[in-house]
Amino acid sequence: MSSTVRVWDLPTRIFHWALVACVVASAITGYIGGTVMVWHFRCGYAVFSLLLFRILWGLVGGRWSRFASFIYSPASLVNYLRGRGRPEHSVGHNPLGAGSVFALLGFLGAQVATGLLSDDEIAFAGPLTPFVSNATVSQATSYHKQIGQWVLIALVVLHVLAILFYLWKKKDNLIKPMILGDKQLAAPQPSSRDDALSRIGAVVLFGLCAALVAWLVALGG
Repeated sequence: MSSTVRVWDLPTRIFHWALVACVVASAITGYIGGTVMVWHFRCGYAVFSLLLFRILWGLVGGRWSRFASFIYSPASLVNYLRGRGRPEHSVGHNPLGAGSVFALLGFLGAQVATGLLSDDEIAFAGPLTPFVSNATVSQATSYHKQIGQWVLIALVVLHVLAILFYLWKKKDNLIKPMILGDKQLAAPQPSSRDDALSRIGAVVLFGLCAALVAWLVALGG
């Protein structure tokens, strides 16, 4: 008999889709360039705020959103690849999915950081460029434009392909739980906390993250 488990709490789901929207908007505005670069920066600040929130939510959020639930040892990854996964691997992020999540968060963080230090030498410069050397600005700009964006595109493509693989080959719909929150499992598993109090806490936490980003941006104003 299947069991319904709340895997992704509402704050995690909103974070996920908001991040998707902001990253796509950031890529589009970056390629358009010109006066639209104002929105490229704004999207970058939004991504920065979301990343800070996710890092903190990974410590205090719902059970399956916490990093502790999907930090796996190399042995766990090997066993999973050999078809000897544990029951909890089918709930939140499995070992492969966990690697994808950490890679995306890490490289998104690098892209945001270098964006804050980049200068297009035309009309727009990152808010923190006044605080570093010209050499650092040059290196950050080079990474942001020539390396970071392509790494992220590759990771996103792999992420989407993995989701489609699980949907078509393993009949495991990973998208639906990220929309509705719940997942049907063969055996009972603990649910993530997702009540009014935790949601209010998430709103406050994101507000603090956004305020911190606004303060950092204002430093170079």
